[in-house]
Amino acid sequence: MTNFADDGYCFVCGPKNPIGLKLDFSFDGRTVRTEYVPPKEHQGYKNIVHGGIVSALLDEVMVKVAIELGKPSVTAQMDIRLKKAVTIGTKMMVSAEITKETRKTFEAYAKATVNDEIVADARGKLVKIELNKDSRGPGAKGSSDKRNDKEQ
Repeated sequence: MTNFADDGYCFVCGPKNPIGLKLDFSFDGRTVRTEYVPPKEHQGYKNIVHGGIVSALLDEVMVKVAIELGKPSVTAQMDIRLKKAVTIGTKMMVSAEITKETRKTFEAYAKATVNDEIVADARGKLVKIELNKDSRGPGAKGSSDKRNDKEQ
């Protein structure tokens, strides 16, 4: 059995990861949101954000919603549509909501927008997990701050 624990090194939100994005999130009871301004180091083609970075952001906000609801989960499946190239240095808003919940899973929808235009979106299936009880320290996934300092 996999031991799921947060040590603060998540690439997207981990406060201890020296090369991570260290993003902060907000949660309004339904939707998780974050913003991201991609640096040159995160490009694919010249001055275009790498699709893997965009995909990681979409994955992150979907899982973050489940964590904010007190039900830690991991992504089991994700269908991503990259609709428009994003230029390096352009602010993206990334958000997600849960669309369905069963006893063992969630379904979620995430989108990335630039100036209110959807540039990428994803639908995902998340599997609920149990976190190692020792992983609830500062910066841990599911910590007491409603913004949750960081998660996966």
